[in-house]
Amino acid sequence: MSSTELPGARALSAAMAPKVATVRVADGEKLRSVSLPGLTLTVRSRPPVRAGLPPALYVHGLGGSSQNWSALMAQLEDRVDGEALDLPGFGDSPPPDDGNYSVTGHARAVIRFLDASARGPVHLLGNSLGGAVCTRVAAVRPDLVRTLTLVSPALPELRVQRSAVPTALLALPGVTGLFARMTKDWSAERRTRGVLALCYGDPSRVTDEALRHAVEEMERRMSLPYFWDAMTRSARGIVDAYTLGGQQGLWRQAERVLAPTLLVYGRKDLLISYRMARKAAAAFRDSRMLTLPEAGHVAMMEYPEAVAQAFRELLDDCGRS
Repeated sequence: MSSTELPGARALSAAMAPKVATVRVADGEKLRSVSLPGLTLTVRSRPPVRAGLPPALYVHGLGGSSQNWSALMAQLEDRVDGEALDLPGFGDSPPPDDGNYSVTGHARAVIRFLDASARGPVHLLGNSLGGAVCTRVAAVRPDLVRTLTLVSPALPELRVQRSAVPTALLALPGVTGLFARMTKDWSAERRTRGVLALCYGDPSRVTDEALRHAVEEMERRMSLPYFWDAMTRSARGIVDAYTLGGQQGLWRQAERVLAPTLLVYGRKDLLISYRMARKAAAAFRDSRMLTLPEAGHVAMMEYPEAVAQAFRELLDDCGRS
């Protein structure tokens, strides 16, 4: 809670908030709500094809949700017992009680969930912001992580791509409010197509049905009273994490990760530069690389079959070692 927020204001605001549409659940998926100290998380699961499969947890990126993992979860239902969570303030999860959207705050939410569920160690998969969060989790709680898979992880870059600058600017005070006012008349479809152009290597790969679902989700999110606050604070959290040094620095923490790591990078990524792939491969001590020439920022959505195959090979190799 901020120093200027009156006690009970958050609860009152939530009670007065407009009703929003229900979140989409794909065939074969289930949603549940998990209450933890200081936060409530929505968890999307896909029951495995048989009992006894090892657990996996998927963590989405900035502005995303657990739905970003639906395609990959379906590909891997025969290998892992998969769950994907909505980070606090995203998807169908309400904001955290303390308003902490830092990378450390999100990592703490993941750790609390894993500790409470007692499913660890898990195969942990993260994209973008979720990749930074998962890196921190794997570094500080190696007992919770069996393997680590990072799709375009948001690890610090000294020279940010020009195409990523507008997203980074959301972290600056006043920019989000200005952008919200400037785009208040934009349709959900226009916003969605803009996101797809930024995140996909080839937006034409998105089917009409997938586009329709994405537009519906955009409409739902835009009706949430905390949408822009969650985006702003999480973007600020990424920028802050980029500036941390010492043992809290993300690259230093990457060096501490013990879990076998799969790194996935798209050459057409407009948000995380492909040139960071080599640095990441050197930082994670037990790593392998999957490079997808035509992929953008969300390879697990664009090329779920290729990412699934690389993940299967990681599991097979770990099983033989």
